[in-house]
Amino acid sequence: MHELTLCQRTVEIIEQQAQRLGARRVTGVWLEIGAFSCVEQSALAFCFELVCRDTCAQGCALHLTQQAAECWCHDCEQHVHLLTQRVRRCPQCNGVNLRIVADDGVQIKRLEIEQE
Repeated sequence: MHELTLCQRTVEIIEQQAQRLGARRVTGVWLEIGAFSCVEQSALAFCFELVCRDTCAQGCALHLTQQAAECWCHDCEQHVHLLTQRVRRCPQCNGVNLRIVADDGVQIKRLEIEQE
């Protein structure tokens, strides 16, 4: 379950930022899940709640958004969306010359904090 490891690292970063900003506690976290990250949102939410215990982020609201699976097709010169990373053909022209724009990680997009 790589969601647990992702959450542990995410909370480490959140705590570092909270300390840097002089935050008493973190009340909200916005995460963007990469389209090709293979992250299960419900597992991520469960692990996030566990990892936040006894930290400045305990009880914070978690907001998750899924990134679109966007690619650039060099053959038809269009942005296209893939349904899965395993299918590497353009849905417009059936070309295989794609550059994946979508991420395969999890990014912290926003933190909501209470100041000390």
